[in-house]
Amino acid sequence: MKNRLKVLRAERDWTQADLADKLEVSRQTINAIEKGKFDPSLPLAFKLARLFSMSIESIFNDEVRVDADSSSESIIS
Repeated sequence: MKNRLKVLRAERDWTQADLADKLEVSRQTINAIEKGKFDPSLPLAFKLARLFSMSIESIFNDEVRVDADSSSESIIS
């Protein structure tokens, strides 16, 4: 899953450790999410959205697009 976490964190001049402390997770968790190696739990995604005052969809992109005309899904690279 792609995300804007690194950019959002950098805009606030926060380190991975700073963000991890605010979310009560490890720095390694933040690193794994930023690199796309780990998808956050739904509660963690909501915490991130609240912290950044954004919607979950504004932070994360699941790389699946639903075609409104045909109701089919395709993977976005």
